[in-house]
This record gives sequence, structure tokens and C-alpha cells, in this order.
Amino acid sequence: MRHGLVLALAFAATPAFAQDQAMDHGAMDHGAMPGMDMAAPATRADQTDHATMDHATMDHASMDHMDMGGMVGALGGYSMMRDASGTSWQPDSAPMMAIMGRLGGWATMVHGNLTVVQDWQGGPRGDDKAFAASMLMGMAQHPLGGGTLTLRAMGSLDPLMGKRGYPLLLATGETADGRTELVDRQHPHDAFMELAASYSHPLGDRVSGFVYFGLPGEPALGPTTFMHRFSGMANPEAPISHHWLDSTHVTFGVATAGIVAGNVKLEGSLFTGREPDQNRWDIERPRFDSWSARASWNPTANLSLQVSHGFLKSPEGLHPDEDVHRTTASATWNLPLGQRRNLQTTLAWGRNAPTGGDHHAHATNAFLLESALQWGRWTVFGRGENGDKGELFDSGPLEGRVFNVSKLSLGGYHSVPIGKVALDFGGLVSAIGLPATLKPVYGGEPISGMIFTRLRITG
Repeated sequence: MRHGLVLALAFAATPAFAQDQAMDHGAMDHGAMPGMDMAAPATRADQTDHATMDHATMDHASMDHMDMGGMVGALGGYSMMRDASGTSWQPDSAPMMAIMGRLGGWATMVHGNLTVVQDWQGGPRGDDKAFAASMLMGMAQHPLGGGTLTLRAMGSLDPLMGKRGYPLLLATGETADGRTELVDRQHPHDAFMELAASYSHPLGDRVSGFVYFGLPGEPALGPTTFMHRFSGMANPEAPISHHWLDSTHVTFGVATAGIVAGNVKLEGSLFTGREPDQNRWDIERPRFDSWSARASWNPTANLSLQVSHGFLKSPEGLHPDEDVHRTTASATWNLPLGQRRNLQTTLAWGRNAPTGGDHHAHATNAFLLESALQWGRWTVFGRGENGDKGELFDSGPLEGRVFNVSKLSLGGYHSVPIGKVALDFGGLVSAIGLPATLKPVYGGEPISGMIFTRLRITG
């Protein structure tokens, strides 16, 4: 009860719960938090790159939402639509949903969702479970000293689903009890997913510098997190490649500094390498023992590219002597198709190269390709993945062996608007591809499925 009260107060303290101005886009992206400098200096507005406002590449619905009372990017003079999870970027034309408002001199925003899922994972290593996943995020922005101060708070009631999370074949990473790894299950998110502040300031023509601090927060490593990008958020499943691409999106201790020059962003982070432990309600001690660097480029309003590398000190509590060098590259392409119509595709690669310890002796790779198409009230989505998994067995003759596995998920949902929220009704099916050695263990290549109902803020 005490933890729930603390979480509620954290959200209530964020000025995002102010009187609202509706912002209606094709989909909800709770990571795409636009910068909201309501009274930004003229130099900031003048720095906005006209390439991001190209009428030839953006539909009129998207352009209508660019007129947001002088709001600009949180990290520099670019389109507010570019901001995504942490300090990551998405295409400027990417859709989003939120309720916007003002509280005194602060511009505010709030968005979130609650998804109720019935999960069936096939085969002898599968399981069934009904669970609820949730997220609520608030942001407030204010001009300060010629620059822009942005405060962000995001939390979840996912810990209520239990420490073992939900069944998901081939998913690995983190632990439920501090003693054994979670295998064929997806861990719940922590109650506190982001408590962060950033400050940006113009340095010259189309050039800005910024700093970002979070406890927790997200370092400059990997693509926009799957929960925050339009191509992935429609799917209630977490990717099995999560711990090769974007698992650092909840990190207890992050300090990032960077520079934005037009459509290019260079940044570096010091952060805590250890993944969150099994105690999902607390805020863990920051260590700042790891580092990362990322280069991002938005060459057009519809395309966002990034490449990043990081050193993670002892990321897994069960293997404290093992460090990981992680490298990622990704491309996200977004195509507005009209009012409430949008197509987005993300292609990503991640590589984990461990050093020290005896957990895994060589590097492993993961690949992801996902798309989502919204057409009015209907949205269809798909995700294909291939990766190397070395954590599928914690005992027996297959312990420690690395297997190349694949997964394909297809699904969709129908939305019913209700004022400033929408109710989604959907489902998905997924199939896995396994080497011959694993088929007897998993009962062949089982089919799994989910049906879900999601309530989300639309504005």
C-alpha cells in the first residue's frame, strides 16, 4: 500500500495533469514525449530544421500537429515529434497521442495505457496466464536561462502481475527470485520506469547542447524502446531480442551529455550496468560503472537511424563476474498515409560480446524486423526475430549451449474511441523456429497466442 501511494504521488506531482488541449494522432507513443517549450526564445524556433517540416514528406494531419504553441524538441531546435524514449530519436513524422495542457508557466503532457491480456503459450515449456500491463507518463517543460528544462516521470503497476512476469516462449533475462534466471517468461517492468530531467541550450546556428539525468532513466544505447515506437507498441508481447537491443530503458542511474547539430545527434552516457533486480517496487542504488555512445541521424522527416555501443559492467546479478560489450544499429521508417493512417517499420540488430566469467564464451547476435499499419480504427502488426540464445537451460546437458532461434508474431486490433481515450480489442498468434535439438524439449515448434483489451489515452 505504501509503494502504491508513493507511485501515485510521483505522478500527481508532475504538472502533466493540467487542463488539457487535445492532441489527436494515429497512435499512442508514450516514449515520444515532445519538447514543449511554450515560450522558447526566438533563436530556438529559428533553429528548427526546415527539412523536418517538408510538406512533400508529411501529410496534412501530421503538419497540423506541428503547430503546438511554439513547442520544440527537448534536446534542441528540431521538431517536437522527434523525441522518443530517453534521449532517443524517432522519425519526425511518427504519430503519437497525449493530452496536453498548461500549469502556470509550464507546458504539460500526459499519456498512458492499461492492457489486459489472456496469454496462451504452447508446448510443454509454455504456460497460460491472465495479466495486466500498464504505463502512465507525465512530462512538464519550462524555458530556463535561454534554454529548455524538461521533467519526466513514468511508472507502471506491472509488479502486480507477479515477480515471474508472464509466459513468453524463448524470452530470457533478469530473475524473479535472485537465484534463478527467468526462462520462457518476460519479466515485469519496475514500478518506477523513469524519473528524469533534461536541459538543453542553444550553442549556435542549428546547434544545441544538452544534459539528461535519470534515476531511473535510459542511457544512449540502442534504438527507441519497443514500448515507445509505433512499429512495436501495438504488440503486447516483448521482443525476444529485448536484451540485445533496448533492455537498458529502465536503468537506475543515468547521466547523458550530447550535442545536436541540425539532424545529427552525438551523445554519451555514464550509467549503471546492472539490470533491475527482483524487487520491482524500489529505486535501486546508482553505480555509474558503465558507459555508452550513440550517433543518431534523421536524414528526412520519415527516417531515423542510429548506431551505438556500450560497456555494461556486470549486467546480470546471477553472473556478477561477466561484463558485456553491446553494439546496436537500427533504422525506423515512418510513412504517414492520411488522417489516422500510418505505416512504420523498424529494422534493428544487436550484438552482446561478454568478457569475464564463465556464462557465455562468445558473442551472440539478434535481429528484429517489425511493422505496424494503422488504417482508421484498425491496426495490424507483425514482428519477425532471429537470435542466439544461451540462457534457455540452467541445468542438464544443454546448459550454457547457444542456439539460434526465430520467432514470428502477427496480430491486430480494432479501436473504439470514447472521449479522450480509446478501447482496443485485439489478438495475435506467434510461432517459433527451433533447431532440431530443441524441438523435443519444446514439443516441436508450438503455436502461441494472446487476446487483449487495451485502454489508452488519445487526447
